[in-house]
Amino acid sequence: MSSDQTPAPSADSPHDGQDSPFRSERTARDEAPQFVMPLVVRIERAAPPARTDALETAARAVLVMLSDARSLGEGEWAQAMRDWQDARIRKVVRRARGAEWVRAEALPGITITGKSAEVRVFPPVPLDGWPKDLARLQVSGTDLDDPEPPLDPEPSTPVLWLNPDLEMSAGKAMAQAGHGAQLAWWDLPDDERAAWRDAGFPLQVRTAPPARWAELTASGLPLVRDAGFTEIAPGSCTVVADHPALHRR
Repeated sequence: MSSDQTPAPSADSPHDGQDSPFRSERTARDEAPQFVMPLVVRIERAAPPARTDALETAARAVLVMLSDARSLGEGEWAQAMRDWQDARIRKVVRRARGAEWVRAEALPGITITGKSAEVRVFPPVPLDGWPKDLARLQVSGTDLDDPEPPLDPEPSTPVLWLNPDLEMSAGKAMAQAGHGAQLAWWDLPDDERAAWRDAGFPLQVRTAPPARWAELTASGLPLVRDAGFTEIAPGSCTVVADHPALHRR
């Protein structure tokens, strides 16, 4: 997954214009050990979550993991987070139900609950070193629907705008929403990060109106470009992260 955003580097925004984990070109980061941030969405047969709520809950889960004390400084997950951000930024969403979900919740991580969705996010693991109880979970089958069309976004709430011309499974779109939330987090100053965190990371995920997509991608807001490992072509623009504070930069 790659992006053409190039904010200044810092301890928890580890990228710059020459060496970003969100670039489509091959870089030295590709030579580093590769890690992935696992996310697991609970999908029970009798009560699957709404698609938009699952996307929003996944994005919040990524933000909670990024800002958790265990992910920072000398925290127990901090080294894994640094190793992950030193290489390519990968997120993979798998699904679980019943006993699978119980086993996933027993592993170190954080569960975030939305209106109908439950998503558990885990500290990054080596690309080929998934815990057994996560590795056995399925990636496919995360096709979800919204029972009703999502409401128009509120102007004061951050919005992750999805490309209206791309078709993505719910799992793929959840990972992309997580990328967009991460880019917004990296671009925000410390005071705006704190305000967003203290408010509980309110955000909305919406498909952009087709007539606005070109404007959004040219706006200078954080833009996710996918590396094309699954489902879509390399370099595809998937998400624009529209946080009100980013308009005041």
